[in-house]
Amino acid sequence: MNTQKKDQVICIFAALVFLTGFLLCVFLPKAEYSESERRKLAAMPEISPSRIWDGRFMTDFESYTVDTFPFREQMRTIKAWTATKVFGRQDNNGIYCWDGFLSAIEYPLHESSFKRAEERFRYVCGKYLTEKNRVFLSVIPDKNCFLAQKSGHLSMDYAEIEKWMAQNADFAEYITISDLLDRDDYYKTDTHWRQEKIVDVAERLAQAMDADVLTDYEIRTLEQEFYGVYYGQSALPAESDTLQYLTNAAIQECTAYDWQNRKDMPVYDLERAGGKDPYELFLSGPLSLVTIENPTAQTDKKLVMFRDSFGSSIAPLLIGGYSQITLVDIRYIQPDYLGQFIDFDDCDVLFLYSTLVLNHSETLK
Repeated sequence: MNTQKKDQVICIFAALVFLTGFLLCVFLPKAEYSESERRKLAAMPEISPSRIWDGRFMTDFESYTVDTFPFREQMRTIKAWTATKVFGRQDNNGIYCWDGFLSAIEYPLHESSFKRAEERFRYVCGKYLTEKNRVFLSVIPDKNCFLAQKSGHLSMDYAEIEKWMAQNADFAEYITISDLLDRDDYYKTDTHWRQEKIVDVAERLAQAMDADVLTDYEIRTLEQEFYGVYYGQSALPAESDTLQYLTNAAIQECTAYDWQNRKDMPVYDLERAGGKDPYELFLSGPLSLVTIENPTAQTDKKLVMFRDSFGSSIAPLLIGGYSQITLVDIRYIQPDYLGQFIDFDDCDVLFLYSTLVLNHSETLK
């Protein structure tokens, strides 16, 4: 084949590739939601002279094309595998895989963020609590705490975090739980801890708060595979997790109320377990204000737990020691409104937060 014909073949092939790509982009169905990333995908932006003139159209159109590119999920996986396995990158999208566990690189430590969190907790105490309230604080280390050193990734000084919070949050008694945790207490593909692994943590918290704790649990396992939030964000291959929950006669008698949506709900929401985020099995996921009532309680003690999503799975394990537990997530509700819903008289108060939230406390209202 002479040079001219070779050039013609190359040009024709390139044109076919571009034409095929164009047709696929135009005619393939467009997904509106990414199951793996758990987010809505960008929609085709509105075309108008003003949006074209000020550049908004092209900015939004770029986001749209990136989100709706043909075979996007497969391309994300190929890109992640190539970056980590071929070019030796230690993470993809800030998430790394070590010995089968996926974890986000949580670094550096933002001292101002921990200070802000302490100030928000102090504000709540000053506004609603008196000397009759017993106040406790505990910090949940994120999974990176147990993986970073061995895998060679950057991490915060978790011991320093606990020391700082214990010293500066003088309005509360600090309860250490980090010594009870290790990497196997967390899901391999998700942020959260496994409920069936944290019975000892619940016992430690209950003992410090002079509350009883249930110990006779039945472990129930969901049939579907569980792929956590890190699986989709990283696009790295990983084995699925098994989702289990603990129950017994007392928990089954409990009722829960969702103040945000003004409706009753189950302690374990099996319908949500089959949805986009199976971890929402525990108290129906991210809600601002939830109250669990324990009709079989042998006490009239009440607990108010200020928490993030980790609290959803440990609250059922603490219900044995209380007639009522109210869970508050001040990422979604202003603390100034709490007096309309919660009677703080004589109740115990627990601030239970993960380092993931404390290091980004701008999310706290």
